Amino acid sequence: MEAEHIVYEEVDVGLIQAYLQQLPDKALRFGVRVLLALLVFLIGVQIIKLIRKIVRRSLKKGNADVGVMQFLDSFIKAVMYVVLLFMIASGFGLDATSVVALLGSAGVAIGLAVQGSLSNFAGGVLILLLKPFRVDDYIKMDNDGHEGTVKEIQLFYTKLATPDNHVVIIPNGSLANSSILNMSTLGERRMDITVGISYDADIRTAREVILKVLEADEAVLKEKDRLVFVQELADSGVNLNVRCWASNEQYWECKWRITEQIKYALDDAGISIPYPQMDVHIERNVD
Repeated sequence: MEAEHIVYEEVDVGLIQAYLQQLPDKALRFGVRVLLALLVFLIGVQIIKLIRKIVRRSLKKGNADVGVMQFLDSFIKAVMYVVLLFMIASGFGLDATSVVALLGSAGVAIGLAVQGSLSNFAGGVLILLLKPFRVDDYIKMDNDGHEGTVKEIQLFYTKLATPDNHVVIIPNGSLANSSILNMSTLGERRMDITVGISYDADIRTAREVILKVLEADEAVLKEKDRLVFVQELADSGVNLNVRCWASNEQYWECKWRITEQIKYALDDAGISIPYPQMDVHIERNVD
């Protein structure tokens, strides 16, 4: 059996000594780069805030829509932070041109990966251009039933405040591609209240009583029609439809108040509101 020969490579001690001698200098240069990058980031953040403030002030002086201001503000913020990060990365030797070329070559894959975000961004642009609703409008989506007051129109999402003080965040793509009921565009809303009375009650008297309630309420628009008509002959009673108009700002309080006042007025007039009931007939066979 032949003897095994182990060959040891000679290590150049001079190279190691040279590397160790240069290490403090390299660490110092790297530390300086980190400090400069941190300083550039902090200064850049302040510059971005200043630019956003100037843009918001200019748009406000130009009476721009609040939704446009919010959308542009979020867009400028996102773009400028990306530019700032590229500047800091280039300080560490990253070639921005190579990164852009790499992103361009991988555009298809990136597009598929962020397809939902791009759809939301495009939806936000369409909302601002077509203006189906604005900030402070009360809207309702037909497809999923979400409704509330528009608080913010951002780059990818729109925030709604519901009547029970919840916040609903909806993608702009969904809003742009669904049917939206805007209840604030015309400034006035019609309310329909269903009131049931018993079959023994006089419909004409009930109508007069309810119309007096509508006449007495200050929030009811008197220049609009005020109607009380038979909507349905139901199983337990006659359902009357009470129809009137109010401004968007006073709609809900007016509706709640009128519903309560109608109950009191019908009680005072001796008109009862029936309970659900069922008549059961029992037949007996007598031999």
